Amino acid sequence: MNKTLLILAAGMGSRFGGLKQLEPFGPSNEFIIDYSIFDAIRAGFTKVVFVIKEENYQLFKETIGKRIEKNIKTEYVFQDNRLIPNKYLQEIEKRQKPLGTAHAILCAKDKVQEPFAVINADDFYGQDAFLKASKYLDNVPSNHYGMITYEIGNALSDNGVCTRGVCTCDKEKLLSITECKVEKVEDKIIAIPLSGKEEKILLPTKPVSMNFLLFTPDFFKILEEEFYLFLEQNKEDLSKVEYQIPTVIMLSMTKEKKIIDALQTSSKWYGVTYKEDKESVTNAIQEMISNKIYPQNLWKE
Repeated sequence: MNKTLLILAAGMGSRFGGLKQLEPFGPSNEFIIDYSIFDAIRAGFTKVVFVIKEENYQLFKETIGKRIEKNIKTEYVFQDNRLIPNKYLQEIEKRQKPLGTAHAILCAKDKVQEPFAVINADDFYGQDAFLKASKYLDNVPSNHYGMITYEIGNALSDNGVCTRGVCTCDKEKLLSITECKVEKVEDKIIAIPLSGKEEKILLPTKPVSMNFLLFTPDFFKILEEEFYLFLEQNKEDLSKVEYQIPTVIMLSMTKEKKIIDALQTSSKWYGVTYKEDKESVTNAIQEMISNKIYPQNLWKE
Protein backbone atom coordinates (compact mmCIF):
# COMPACT_ATOMS: atom_id res chain seq x y z
CA MET A 1 0.00 0.00 0.00
CA ASN A 2 1.01 3.64 -0.38
CA LYS A 3 3.01 5.05 2.53
CA THR A 4 4.72 8.44 2.87
CA LEU A 5 7.95 9.27 4.66
CA LEU A 6 7.71 12.84 5.99
CA ILE A 7 11.18 14.22 6.71
CA LEU A 8 11.57 17.23 9.01
CA ALA A 9 14.50 19.21 7.64
CA ALA A 10 13.83 22.85 8.55
CA GLY A 11 15.97 22.87 11.71
CA MET A 12 18.92 25.22 11.89
CA GLY A 13 21.52 22.82 13.32
CA SER A 14 23.01 25.54 15.52
CA ARG A 15 24.91 23.25 17.90
CA PHE A 16 26.36 21.30 15.01
CA GLY A 17 27.56 24.52 13.39
CA GLY A 18 25.83 24.44 10.01
CA LEU A 19 23.14 22.85 7.85
CA LYS A 20 23.82 19.37 9.16
CA GLN A 21 21.07 17.80 7.04
CA LEU A 22 23.35 18.31 4.02
CA GLU A 23 26.64 17.26 5.59
CA PRO A 24 28.22 14.27 3.76
CA PHE A 25 28.76 11.11 5.84
CA GLY A 26 28.89 8.26 3.33
CA PRO A 27 31.84 7.28 1.09
CA SER A 28 30.04 8.61 -2.00
CA ASN A 29 29.06 11.88 -0.28
CA GLU A 30 25.75 10.52 1.01
CA PHE A 31 23.92 12.49 3.68
CA ILE A 32 22.23 10.84 6.64
CA ILE A 33 18.93 11.54 4.85
CA ASP A 34 20.11 9.30 1.98
CA TYR A 35 20.38 6.29 4.29
CA SER A 36 16.93 6.92 5.76
CA ILE A 37 15.37 7.16 2.31
CA PHE A 38 17.26 4.08 1.09
CA ASP A 39 15.95 2.10 4.10
CA ALA A 40 12.44 3.46 3.55
CA ILE A 41 12.38 2.38 -0.11
CA ARG A 42 13.60 -1.10 0.83
CA ALA A 43 10.86 -1.27 3.47
CA GLY A 44 8.09 -0.36 0.99
CA PHE A 45 7.52 3.39 1.34
CA THR A 46 6.25 4.97 -1.88
CA LYS A 47 6.70 8.74 -1.39
CA VAL A 48 9.00 11.18 0.39
CA VAL A 49 7.93 14.66 1.50
CA PHE A 50 10.58 17.08 2.79
CA VAL A 51 9.62 19.89 5.16
CA ILE A 52 12.26 22.58 4.63
CA LYS A 53 12.85 26.31 4.78
CA GLU A 54 11.95 27.98 1.50
CA GLU A 55 15.42 29.51 1.17
CA ASN A 56 16.94 25.99 1.19
CA TYR A 57 14.74 24.63 -1.60
CA GLN A 58 17.26 24.86 -4.44
CA LEU A 59 20.02 23.40 -2.27
CA PHE A 60 17.85 20.38 -1.36
CA LYS A 61 16.58 19.98 -4.92
CA GLU A 62 20.07 20.02 -6.43
CA THR A 63 21.62 17.62 -3.91
CA ILE A 64 19.44 15.02 -2.22
CA GLY A 65 16.49 15.64 -4.55
CA LYS A 66 18.57 15.05 -7.66
CA ARG A 67 19.72 11.69 -6.29
CA ILE A 68 16.43 10.26 -5.07
CA GLU A 69 13.72 11.62 -7.39
CA LYS A 70 14.36 8.82 -9.89
CA ASN A 71 13.93 6.22 -7.12
CA ILE A 72 10.84 7.45 -5.25
CA LYS A 73 8.16 10.10 -5.66
CA THR A 74 9.50 13.24 -4.00
CA GLU A 75 7.76 16.44 -2.89
CA TYR A 76 8.71 19.53 -0.88
CA VAL A 77 6.79 21.78 1.51
CA PHE A 78 7.96 24.87 3.36
CA GLN A 79 7.72 25.46 7.08
CA ASP A 80 6.45 29.02 6.93
CA ASN A 81 3.71 31.28 8.29
CA ARG A 82 0.95 30.58 5.77
CA LEU A 83 -1.27 28.76 8.33
CA ILE A 84 -0.95 31.52 10.96
CA PRO A 85 -3.76 34.09 11.31
CA ASN A 86 -2.70 37.72 10.82
CA LYS A 87 -3.33 38.66 14.45
CA TYR A 88 -0.43 36.45 15.58
CA LEU A 89 2.09 37.32 12.88
CA GLN A 90 3.71 40.34 14.53
CA GLU A 91 4.91 38.23 17.44
CA ILE A 92 5.73 35.19 15.26
CA GLU A 93 7.95 37.25 12.93
CA LYS A 94 10.30 38.00 15.84
CA ARG A 95 11.33 34.33 15.89
CA GLN A 96 14.83 33.16 14.99
CA LYS A 97 13.89 29.46 14.78
CA PRO A 98 11.01 27.47 13.24
CA LEU A 99 7.82 27.18 15.29
CA GLY A 100 8.35 23.54 16.31
CA THR A 101 8.01 19.97 15.11
CA ALA A 102 4.20 19.80 15.32
CA HIS A 103 3.95 22.95 13.18
CA ALA A 104 6.39 21.40 10.67
CA ILE A 105 4.18 18.32 10.28
CA LEU A 106 1.06 20.45 9.94
CA CYS A 107 2.64 22.36 7.04
CA ALA A 108 2.52 19.09 5.03
CA LYS A 109 -1.22 18.49 5.46
CA ASP A 110 -2.05 19.10 1.79
CA LYS A 111 0.66 16.69 0.55
CA VAL A 112 -0.17 13.59 2.61
CA GLN A 113 -3.38 11.61 2.21
CA GLU A 114 -2.08 8.16 3.20
CA PRO A 115 -0.53 6.55 6.32
CA PHE A 116 2.79 8.22 7.01
CA ALA A 117 5.94 8.12 9.11
CA VAL A 118 7.71 11.19 10.46
CA ILE A 119 11.48 11.33 10.98
CA ASN A 120 14.18 13.94 11.57
CA ALA A 121 16.52 14.60 8.65
CA ASP A 122 19.65 14.48 10.78
CA ASP A 123 19.03 11.21 12.64
CA PHE A 124 20.20 7.77 11.47
CA TYR A 125 17.45 5.34 12.45
CA GLY A 126 18.54 1.98 11.04
CA GLN A 127 17.04 -0.67 8.79
CA ASP A 128 15.06 -2.54 11.47
CA ALA A 129 13.24 0.66 12.45
CA PHE A 130 11.96 1.24 8.90
CA LEU A 131 10.87 -2.38 8.50
CA LYS A 132 8.84 -2.18 11.74
CA ALA A 133 7.36 1.19 10.70
CA SER A 134 6.31 -0.05 7.26
CA LYS A 135 4.68 -3.21 8.62
CA TYR A 136 2.76 -1.17 11.18
CA LEU A 137 1.50 1.39 8.65
CA ASP A 138 0.20 -1.40 6.40
CA ASN A 139 -2.30 -2.36 9.10
CA VAL A 140 -2.74 0.51 11.56
CA PRO A 141 -5.44 -0.47 14.08
CA SER A 142 -8.44 1.86 14.24
CA ASN A 143 -7.91 4.78 16.65
CA HIS A 144 -4.19 4.00 17.00
CA TYR A 145 -0.98 5.83 16.15
CA GLY A 146 2.53 4.49 16.65
CA MET A 147 6.10 5.42 17.44
CA ILE A 148 9.40 3.64 17.07
CA THR A 149 11.23 3.63 20.38
CA TYR A 150 14.92 3.13 21.08
CA GLU A 151 16.71 2.01 24.19
CA ILE A 152 18.27 5.15 25.66
CA GLY A 153 21.62 3.35 25.81
CA ASN A 154 21.47 3.18 21.99
CA ALA A 155 20.42 6.80 21.52
CA LEU A 156 22.96 9.13 23.13
CA SER A 157 25.76 11.34 21.89
CA ASP A 158 29.22 10.80 23.35
CA ASN A 159 29.84 14.54 23.14
CA GLY A 160 27.30 16.20 25.37
CA VAL A 161 23.70 16.68 26.43
CA CYS A 162 20.83 15.59 24.15
CA THR A 163 17.10 16.24 24.31
CA ARG A 164 15.12 13.00 24.38
CA GLY A 165 11.47 12.09 24.80
CA VAL A 166 11.64 9.63 27.69
CA CYS A 167 8.73 7.19 27.43
CA THR A 168 6.71 5.46 30.10
CA CYS A 169 5.00 2.40 28.63
CA ASP A 170 2.68 -0.38 29.69
CA LYS A 171 4.01 -3.27 27.64
CA GLU A 172 3.80 -1.82 24.09
CA LYS A 173 1.37 1.02 24.85
CA LEU A 174 2.65 4.54 25.51
CA LEU A 175 1.48 6.10 28.78
CA SER A 176 3.47 9.34 28.69
CA ILE A 177 6.44 11.17 27.16
CA THR A 178 8.64 13.47 29.21
CA GLU A 179 11.00 15.76 27.33
CA CYS A 180 14.36 15.63 29.10
CA LYS A 181 17.93 16.77 28.79
CA VAL A 182 19.85 13.49 28.89
CA GLU A 183 23.57 12.90 29.34
CA LYS A 184 25.81 9.97 30.19
CA VAL A 185 27.93 10.86 33.21
CA GLU A 186 30.54 8.17 33.90
CA ASP A 187 28.45 4.97 34.09
CA LYS A 188 25.08 6.66 34.73
CA ILE A 189 22.47 8.08 32.36
CA ILE A 190 21.04 11.26 33.88
CA ALA A 191 17.72 12.70 32.65
CA ILE A 192 16.58 16.19 33.68
CA PRO A 193 12.96 16.98 32.68
CA LEU A 194 12.55 20.26 30.80
CA SER A 195 9.57 20.95 33.07
CA GLY A 196 11.98 21.48 35.96
CA LYS A 197 11.04 18.32 37.83
CA GLU A 198 13.64 16.29 39.69
CA GLU A 199 16.34 14.53 37.65
CA LYS A 200 16.29 10.77 37.30
CA ILE A 201 18.82 8.03 36.63
CA LEU A 202 17.70 5.90 33.68
CA LEU A 203 18.46 2.29 32.91
CA PRO A 204 20.12 1.81 29.48
CA THR A 205 17.01 -0.11 28.35
CA LYS A 206 14.60 2.77 29.06
CA PRO A 207 12.59 3.51 25.87
CA VAL A 208 12.86 6.94 24.28
CA SER A 209 11.24 8.58 21.30
CA MET A 210 13.53 9.87 18.55
CA ASN A 211 10.68 11.47 16.54
CA PHE A 212 10.13 8.37 14.40
CA LEU A 213 6.35 8.61 14.50
CA LEU A 214 3.56 6.75 12.68
CA PHE A 215 0.21 8.32 11.84
CA THR A 216 -2.90 8.06 9.71
CA PRO A 217 -4.02 11.23 7.88
CA ASP A 218 -6.70 12.09 10.46
CA PHE A 219 -3.84 13.26 12.68
CA PHE A 220 -3.70 16.48 10.65
CA LYS A 221 -7.15 17.46 11.95
CA ILE A 222 -5.94 17.09 15.54
CA LEU A 223 -2.76 19.02 14.73
CA GLU A 224 -4.71 21.88 13.19
CA GLU A 225 -7.28 22.18 15.98
CA GLU A 226 -4.62 22.13 18.68
CA PHE A 227 -2.45 24.59 16.74
CA TYR A 228 -5.03 27.36 16.87
CA LEU A 229 -5.54 26.71 20.59
CA PHE A 230 -1.76 26.85 21.05
CA LEU A 231 -1.52 30.19 19.25
CA GLU A 232 -4.24 31.76 21.37
CA GLN A 233 -2.95 30.36 24.65
CA ASN A 234 0.61 31.56 23.91
CA LYS A 235 -0.17 34.79 22.01
CA GLU A 236 2.01 36.90 24.31
CA ASP A 237 5.04 34.63 23.95
CA LEU A 238 4.99 33.39 20.34
CA SER A 239 8.48 34.70 19.68
CA LYS A 240 9.88 31.95 21.94
CA VAL A 241 7.53 29.00 22.50
CA GLU A 242 7.40 25.98 20.19
CA TYR A 243 4.49 23.83 19.05
CA GLN A 244 6.01 20.43 19.72
CA ILE A 245 4.87 16.98 18.63
CA PRO A 246 5.16 15.21 22.04
CA THR A 247 2.61 17.68 23.42
CA VAL A 248 0.14 16.95 20.62
CA ILE A 249 0.63 13.19 20.98
CA MET A 250 -0.27 13.44 24.66
CA LEU A 251 -3.30 15.59 23.82
CA SER A 252 -4.42 13.03 21.23
CA MET A 253 -4.32 10.41 23.99
CA THR A 254 -6.20 12.44 26.60
CA LYS A 255 -8.69 14.34 24.42
CA GLU A 256 -9.17 12.04 21.42
CA LYS A 257 -8.61 8.76 23.29
CA LYS A 258 -6.00 7.65 20.78
CA ILE A 259 -3.83 4.66 21.67
CA ILE A 260 -0.13 5.08 20.91
CA ASP A 261 1.69 1.85 20.15
CA ALA A 262 5.36 1.86 21.17
CA LEU A 263 7.36 -0.36 18.81
CA GLN A 264 10.87 -0.95 20.10
CA THR A 265 13.60 -1.36 17.52
CA SER A 266 16.85 -3.25 17.78
CA SER A 267 18.53 -0.56 15.65
CA LYS A 268 21.12 1.74 17.12
CA TRP A 269 20.54 5.46 16.63
CA TYR A 270 23.30 7.67 15.27
CA GLY A 271 23.12 11.42 15.11
CA VAL A 272 25.02 14.65 14.79
CA THR A 273 23.94 16.79 17.69
CA TYR A 274 27.49 18.13 17.89
CA LYS A 275 30.17 18.59 15.25
CA GLU A 276 32.34 16.10 17.15
CA ASP A 277 29.74 13.40 16.45
CA LYS A 278 30.59 13.32 12.75
CA GLU A 279 33.58 10.97 13.04
CA SER A 280 31.72 8.31 15.02
CA VAL A 281 28.72 8.41 12.64
CA THR A 282 30.96 8.19 9.59
CA ASN A 283 32.82 5.22 11.09
CA ALA A 284 29.55 3.46 11.97
CA ILE A 285 28.25 3.85 8.42
CA GLN A 286 31.51 2.51 7.01
CA GLU A 287 31.28 -0.53 9.30
CA MET A 288 27.73 -1.20 8.07
CA ILE A 289 28.96 -0.98 4.48
CA SER A 290 31.71 -3.49 5.32
CA ASN A 291 29.01 -5.77 6.75
CA LYS A 292 27.00 -5.49 3.49
CA ILE A 293 24.07 -3.69 5.14
CA TYR A 294 24.50 -0.80 2.68
CA PRO A 295 26.29 -0.60 -0.69
CA GLN A 296 29.36 1.56 -1.17
CA ASN A 297 27.32 3.92 -3.34
CA LEU A 298 23.61 4.07 -2.43
CA TRP A 299 22.31 5.52 -5.67
CA LYS A 300 24.71 4.06 -8.22
CA GLU A 301 23.01 3.62 -11.60
